[in-house]
Amino acid sequence: MPDTITKKIIDFLLPVAEGLKVSDVRIGLGYTSVRLSDGNAGLTWTAAGPSESCTHELRAGTLTGSAARELLEILSSDNNPLARSIGLATANALVAGLPHPKTSKEDTLDIINVKAEDKVAMVGYFGPVIPPLRMTGCRLDILELKTDRPGTISPEEGIQALADCSVAIITGTAFVTGTMDRLLAGLDKPRAVVILGPSSIMCPQVFTGTPVTHIAGAWVCLLYTSPSPRDRTRSRMPSSA
Repeated sequence: MPDTITKKIIDFLLPVAEGLKVSDVRIGLGYTSVRLSDGNAGLTWTAAGPSESCTHELRAGTLTGSAARELLEILSSDNNPLARSIGLATANALVAGLPHPKTSKEDTLDIINVKAEDKVAMVGYFGPVIPPLRMTGCRLDILELKTDRPGTISPEEGIQALADCSVAIITGTAFVTGTMDRLLAGLDKPRAVVILGPSSIMCPQVFTGTPVTHIAGAWVCLLYTSPSPRDRTRSRMPSSA
């Protein structure tokens, strides 16, 4: 495997995964989550599987009970973004068990302090972030695969915008699509680079040597509620992988 951020993530977390098992995997329409035997959980965006049939993940039904390192390593899967979703959710679950780095509750846009003279390249359509960015008067280029969304350009059209930007905001789903390294390599010398969204891996160590300056993501907190007698007698469809 080339020396990519994905390789850095896997190499950094393999020792953390030692001895841990996967206790639950959920693949939903929007998000995929993985819970480990130590109780920590992580999630990420669910990418479409490569299959043209009704089977999108051949290992579905056998993932629970796997060694955590096995699911972590499928983050490097070629041509299978759904497998990378499972791998990244596993990585985020492993990171959740590490000491948390210093964080801030301040809004990300306040921290990077976007000004009218900034050129902002946003990779991924983050609806809530767009209006406050536009209010600053900055130039905003939004690179998005679904170019039917208003005010967006295709990734191909956005190559120059990435090279020219002073601020880059990149979706954490770029790990799943396998484009993170290419996006970071396309930057020149921006003053701020933010990895944004719930898929973002909250692990500053893996971004050493990259232009990334901020990570805006989340840790998953699990709340357990004991089932009621009614729940115990109600039939439910299985939903775990």
